Amino acid sequence: MDIEEPGSPIQVEAADVNTALQEVLKTAVKSGVVAHGLHESAKSLDKRQALLCVLAENCEEPMYKKLVTALCSEHQIPIVTVDSNKKLGEWTGLCKIDKTGKPRKVVGC
Repeated sequence: MDIEEPGSPIQVEAADVNTALQEVLKTAVKSGVVAHGLHESAKSLDKRQALLCVLAENCEEPMYKKLVTALCSEHQIPIVTVDSNKKLGEWTGLCKIDKTGKPRKVVGC
């Protein structure tokens, strides 16, 4: 079984940014380095442990977006926005996978 070294570059062949981001997030979830939710994310951003922040455009609370954006800007952490919080939840593993491999019960992130 091959295990990747931490910090080793990940080879991603993607047609667009969303596909590349999806692959990077899947790899990060497998490594256990993804912070989900406002509390975990804010803690990680404030401690400067985050290398990248992914924020959904359709977040229901404008104050959440304002806080995350401010923390990213204060600590010079790059922020990437995606269209849907459901899509982001699926990419980060906040869903159940059925027998056919399709995501079910996707939770917004």
